[in-house]
Amino acid sequence: MGVGMLRGMRRVVGLAAVAVLAGCSAEGAGGSAPGTTAPEGLRVEVVVAGLSHPWDVGFLPDGRMLVPQRPGKIALVSDGRATDVEADLGDVEARGEGGLMSLVVHPDFATSKRFTTCFNTAQDVRLVTWQLDGAKATRVKDPLVSGLPTNPSGRHSGCRMALDRDGNLLVGTGDTARGNVAQDKSSLGGKVLRIDLATGEGVAGNPFGDRIYTYGHRNIQGVAVRQDGMVFTAEHGPSTDDEVNVLKAGGNYGWDPSQGGTVGGYDEDVPMTDLERFPDAVPAVWSSGRPTEAICDAAFLVGEQWGNLNGVLAVTALKGAKVLLFTVTQEGGVHSVAIPPELDGTHGRLRGAEPGPDGALYVTTSNGTDDKILKVTAS
Repeated sequence: MGVGMLRGMRRVVGLAAVAVLAGCSAEGAGGSAPGTTAPEGLRVEVVVAGLSHPWDVGFLPDGRMLVPQRPGKIALVSDGRATDVEADLGDVEARGEGGLMSLVVHPDFATSKRFTTCFNTAQDVRLVTWQLDGAKATRVKDPLVSGLPTNPSGRHSGCRMALDRDGNLLVGTGDTARGNVAQDKSSLGGKVLRIDLATGEGVAGNPFGDRIYTYGHRNIQGVAVRQDGMVFTAEHGPSTDDEVNVLKAGGNYGWDPSQGGTVGGYDEDVPMTDLERFPDAVPAVWSSGRPTEAICDAAFLVGEQWGNLNGVLAVTALKGAKVLLFTVTQEGGVHSVAIPPELDGTHGRLRGAEPGPDGALYVTTSNGTDDKILKVTAS
């Protein structure tokens, strides 16, 4: 890392500390947290191109990548080349925001060869577990979980997956643009689920005795687990207030476009976190204000190679076409937000974010044609 970047990041941390001590907040580029001087010196390389809406990146133990693409294809990426995985994906419904979405490689992949995907069908959004043999994948748990609600248009399909520190599967789901779903604990939409990766059942100790871990969400697009186990999510707002949230078991995150069932349709003029209707709702640790960025996936930068960026939360943005770097506190608050120029409008819409085994950040573009996987490092 260059001296200029180190100085820039010291300034970021210093400004953040001053802002927190002063209790100030700046609207605008930083949303509900102060914006700071952008770090300089990031290196961005194209790993592979020619993809179509790559949603996620799953790393195999040998460094190869499994990449789900929203139209219903999985690519196996090795040495800068992508080959199609032979897999029965005929029931994937790719409409609007929906299709083949998140992918998680199982921790025991070296022996089990298993991975799990999440996708829309005509009936629901479901999780399916596969076994990889060479470049062919076969369903071995079909479904692992079914019955997540879907919208025929694909709107608010959610479905970002991540493993927590104990190896449980966290699944962020969307509310399917229906007013009563997020607050309805009989529905799996507008929730974060915590499930057993092997069985698909809820984990013992879940707050409601089933799969639901938190509720009251609009459309979760990112789930990131910090080394200490704290879970951060990135969530789309309507015309205002994209949110970064910290999960608390049983928490209500306050989205209710049905206004307690008193209005029909989908009233998006309600607050993202309605603290008047739900005084005990969990406030966001950051919100975008206006304009929204359509924030998407989230991942922590970890390792000494990142210098002062070590421990920063990186969040991609679709509409904003950028990466936002959040300096977060040990308690889960947001000190400040910085936007690196190397990833600010340079590659179009950015969706997936995944740390690689080499410590680099891998980001996917989502422009529809000639999409890419980008490798981001500190130069």
